[in-house]
Amino acid sequence: MVLESAIGEEVIATNLKQFLLVLSVSLSVATLPQIFSWFRQIPYTLLLVIVGLGLAFVDVRLVTLSPELILSIFLPPLLFEAAWNLKWSELKKDLVPICLYAVLGVVISIVGVAIALNQLAGLSLATALLIGASLSATDPVSVTALFRELGVGSRLVTLMEGESLFNDGMAVVAFGFLVALPLGNVELGLQPILVRFFTVVGIGVAVGGLIGFGISYLTQRFDLPMVEQSLTLVSAYGTYLIIEDLGGSGVIGVVTTGLILGNFGSRIGMNPRTRIIVSEFWEFLAFFVNSIVFLLIGDQIRFASLGENLQIIAITVGAMILMRAIATYILSTLSVKITNSEIPLADQTILWWGGLRGSVAIALALSVPTLLIEREKIIATVFGVVLFTLLAQGLTIKPLLQKLNLLGNAPLREQYLELVARYIALERVLQHLQADQRPGIDPEFYRYQEKLIKGEITDLQGKIDKLQVEYPNLRSFITEQFRGELLAIEADTYAEFVKSGRLNKQLAPMLQDVLQYGGETEG
Repeated sequence: MVLESAIGEEVIATNLKQFLLVLSVSLSVATLPQIFSWFRQIPYTLLLVIVGLGLAFVDVRLVTLSPELILSIFLPPLLFEAAWNLKWSELKKDLVPICLYAVLGVVISIVGVAIALNQLAGLSLATALLIGASLSATDPVSVTALFRELGVGSRLVTLMEGESLFNDGMAVVAFGFLVALPLGNVELGLQPILVRFFTVVGIGVAVGGLIGFGISYLTQRFDLPMVEQSLTLVSAYGTYLIIEDLGGSGVIGVVTTGLILGNFGSRIGMNPRTRIIVSEFWEFLAFFVNSIVFLLIGDQIRFASLGENLQIIAITVGAMILMRAIATYILSTLSVKITNSEIPLADQTILWWGGLRGSVAIALALSVPTLLIEREKIIATVFGVVLFTLLAQGLTIKPLLQKLNLLGNAPLREQYLELVARYIALERVLQHLQADQRPGIDPEFYRYQEKLIKGEITDLQGKIDKLQVEYPNLRSFITEQFRGELLAIEADTYAEFVKSGRLNKQLAPMLQDVLQYGGETEG
């Protein structure tokens, strides 16, 4: 008993040292762009991959990646954070193209890659299908982070993130079915595939929805920011584990829960301060997990294995990029016919080239059973393709955005918002100064402070006016920001009524349609 306890303590200590080592390297990489300005040209996640590759080249292995580590530990918080920040109002506008990309796009990718590998590389159909399924999930974390940094349009971010969230689930479902085929656990046929698909997805959506709405109404009963923050963390991991045990898609479940809590629960059950605390917590957690994942992806590369399978990797890359193009352009056209909502060709091109592969692909490849004789070939191929997409596509996405004139004016917007924040803050200070005439304070002091503040306000107003004159396009952004503030005030008021018991259900904002109509009339 004492020996077992000692061994257990030694394992814990070893794991903790490994974890701290990985974290130290990741945080060191995070500081590089602050020391060397050249590194700022490379997205942080891709910089981590490059550093990981350097460690792998000198054969320094920090931690051994396993499918359980990625799918059970790393994936739930990443999915939840993305879903929490995805606005339902924007998502539902493009739900048709997102679903087309996530469902039919996954099928097209799997079939196209499998046929290419079977015909051109001579792989067995079972192996080819498993490689295709492993690589069917997109993981554009570094791309969407770059989008936000550069101020790319919110619709393009929503399309890419929405597709990624849903096709992760589709890819896991498809892989689970295909990996069971060679083991004889399932039969191939349209009916079994559809039954399994709707069962797995149905359980994920149902249980995820139940947990999401349950926690939303639970947080109405109290106002404890730390407890509410902890509940979101428990819901992310709990949803995944419960649904996986029930035979459903934990990925779909976590996405469902995150969407509900981010768009509904945070409105009716959390005050504005708590929402900010929870959002900042998940922003930190996503940064934390991504830092580890992308470093380990680079660190796990086996260069000898990549060299042995270079031809297969090249065929897979070519087939995957071709299938991605076919799926993106054809399904975008189909979406336009269904919804009459145009997706610009430039946006389609970014969606095609920005479909990077990452942690989910690697987790699926690593979870191939050891019984399959071509397991190592599958893992090497997937690692090689993931590496290509992260480096070749990830590092060229910014020049492509520039070429297609899709770069936004993020620095300009940030400058404007900073000026407005200072203006509003000083206005409030001035109001307080004029209203709070305390005895014992020299009136001359009040007059002097008032004069100083009014001077600062005038100066800020001049800078704001100058920006608006120099950059007329800024006006639409300003108007959109103000509309968002009005809607937030209305929604928060409804939430206060629900929380105090004066209203039984959360009302949809009335101003949404009014402001939309007003914007169209004005345009």
